[in-house]
Amino acid sequence: MSARMGTVVIGGGTGFIGSALSSLLKRNGYSVILVSRMPGPQRLSWTDLANEGLPKDCKAVVNLAGQNVLDPTRRWTPGFKQNVWSSRVHTNKALAKAITAADKKPEVFVTVSGVGYYKPSLTEEYTEDSPGGNFDFLSNLCTEWEAAAKLPAEIESSVRRVVIRSGIVLGRGGGMIQQLYIPFWFGLGGPVGSGLQPLPWIHITDMARLFHFAIEGKENKNLQGIFNGVAPNVVSNKDFTKSFASALRRPAFIPVPLFALNIAFGEERAKIMTEGQNVKPKRALEMGFRFLYPDIDSACKAIVGVKKHEEDPL
Repeated sequence: MSARMGTVVIGGGTGFIGSALSSLLKRNGYSVILVSRMPGPQRLSWTDLANEGLPKDCKAVVNLAGQNVLDPTRRWTPGFKQNVWSSRVHTNKALAKAITAADKKPEVFVTVSGVGYYKPSLTEEYTEDSPGGNFDFLSNLCTEWEAAAKLPAEIESSVRRVVIRSGIVLGRGGGMIQQLYIPFWFGLGGPVGSGLQPLPWIHITDMARLFHFAIEGKENKNLQGIFNGVAPNVVSNKDFTKSFASALRRPAFIPVPLFALNIAFGEERAKIMTEGQNVKPKRALEMGFRFLYPDIDSACKAIVGVKKHEEDPL
């Protein structure tokens, strides 16, 4: 399909979500330009962006850039935390600056954030209207991350701005599944701690489709603001473990002790796995977004190749 829909500029488009989104956009007639530290065709460096600005036919700007918080090879040091922070906040600011300077503005600016904005709880249920963003490093990061994408008031009125607070993205090609696949395949998987903590998740296909949905939302001016990027059926960590192991046809009886994760990742960072939030995609559902994988069983079967949704384009 020829690129007739315009150009989408994606910051950090070489990662797990970015690769899926790029493929989906290209199949739907868009040209995609990545803003990356690595040179290559259809790419801009961050320096090029600052010096040359956005391409003339830019319809949408998306930012997915950010140092992997759960990189197992990196210790949770002050220096690494600063990289996690700056790789998100500074790239949002750079893209917002480029939009502000552009003679012809894009229609929409879509950025990612995290459900770490909401305080972990076994009982609380969160929607986009719930408070948060002010209780620990990761929640404060989400607040600054989202604020860095703000545009001047005179531009906000003409450029839709969407923030997708992502849950844990599940897919074979990266993210949490990439870390779990081999242990589970050999029957060494199991719940984290008690396994009772909520696991706000979304299948990689639905995550890419939600970004595409946000880009295509020009006919609906209400399609802006915060969206929770999670599946409608939140499960516990124990329920996920059971579904994933079942899809692989493997046992999963070996729990991962909390102290081991706290030692490996640092307690502050390990909270992503040891604690959780019951987050609902209220606004996405209200706006008519339809999940291909609304439940964890269908998602896990698709991930391991047992049964993929016939409408899944990825």
